[in-house]
Amino acid sequence: MLAIRIAVMRPPIRLTVADDLRRGHGSVFFRAWLALPLLLWLAIWTVAAIYVAFAAWVTTLMLGRTPEMPHHFLARYVRYATHVYAYFNLAAEPLPRFDGKPGYPIDVEIDPPADQNRWSVGFRLILAIPAALLTVVLVGLGASAFSAAAPSSSISLLAVAAILGWFVAVARGRMPRGLRDLALYSLSCGAQFWAYLLLLTDRYPSIDPLTAIGPLPVRADPLRVEVTDLPRRSRVTVFFRLPLAVPHFVWLALWGILALLAAVLNWLWTLITGTPARGLRRFLLAYMRYQLHVNAFAYLIANPFPGFTGAAGSYPIELHATERERQNRWSVLARAPLALPALLIASAYGSLLLVVAILGWFAALATGSMPLGFRNAGALALRYSAQTWGYLIAVTGAYPYSGPCLESPPAG
Repeated sequence: MLAIRIAVMRPPIRLTVADDLRRGHGSVFFRAWLALPLLLWLAIWTVAAIYVAFAAWVTTLMLGRTPEMPHHFLARYVRYATHVYAYFNLAAEPLPRFDGKPGYPIDVEIDPPADQNRWSVGFRLILAIPAALLTVVLVGLGASAFSAAAPSSSISLLAVAAILGWFVAVARGRMPRGLRDLALYSLSCGAQFWAYLLLLTDRYPSIDPLTAIGPLPVRADPLRVEVTDLPRRSRVTVFFRLPLAVPHFVWLALWGILALLAAVLNWLWTLITGTPARGLRRFLLAYMRYQLHVNAFAYLIANPFPGFTGAAGSYPIELHATERERQNRWSVLARAPLALPALLIASAYGSLLLVVAILGWFAALATGSMPLGFRNAGALALRYSAQTWGYLIAVTGAYPYSGPCLESPPAG
């Protein structure tokens, strides 16, 4: 499994999913035009929400609790913004209503007003900055500064999922679950951010992919990542993490020269025989395993100093692979262009991994622990990157799964 679930209290902001993945060809093709009235109304609502949020901030600062009326208004705003973003980015199919009431296939449940710490309320804008940075990567620039009325101009994970999903849904009338769940993961984190910023909750937003969208698919992919590392971090090794990783980066670059040659030879062998070469595949898996170990250490997703051999079972974030399987030769021949969508998603995940590492560096230095949500989000990014490169160099013929999931060993 990607990580061990830890029992937590019921979150005050919850994304609920009742979507069946079916999409109308025409509604997907014209989605941007169909969403224009919704986006216009969201822009108008956003202006009102800013004034109500300021009034709620003043009263919450005095009373220690957001009054019922502004809480209800802002909750409907967050819910409607989530509906619009879900529709616009193809995470849902029906046209949303304009009132922000519950009942949409991708919905947000928000708890009633509760007591909040006044210090947290007083410094809410400052405290929300780390969550805003993560929201930029996940949802886009528009979601980070109340500008939810317009599509994001940044290449966020949500935007990548929507763009790639558009082509698939237009052709097949169905949104792939991996892309849909990737969009939902982003939307869940965005809804938590908006709710925290607008004083609907005192609970800090979480980017943990294991708890963001409820029940996750259990998959047994040919390449899977197992995480057994605990969140504890040594402050000394955290502070000097980059210098400590330099020898690994040098060795990884030298090893990469041979790995590139091995990847080309393995591609040719697989193209001719339909099956990866046993020795070349073993060599490439060792390189990929070592690359995973180094990145997990450098980005603070794991704590121990890794070895230099990429030996199986030597690190608490481990890459497991099934035995060789036959691959479609046409797929192998066109492997580079077929992998382009996955590389685009991997690039967006890489941005998330970088922000998680930067914010996690400060958190681990202060507390001696990597936030669990950060660690799990980083592990998800590393898993997708490993699956992408494994597919690209023909180590496996399975296309990488883009959404959060629970990983289990293959049967037998």
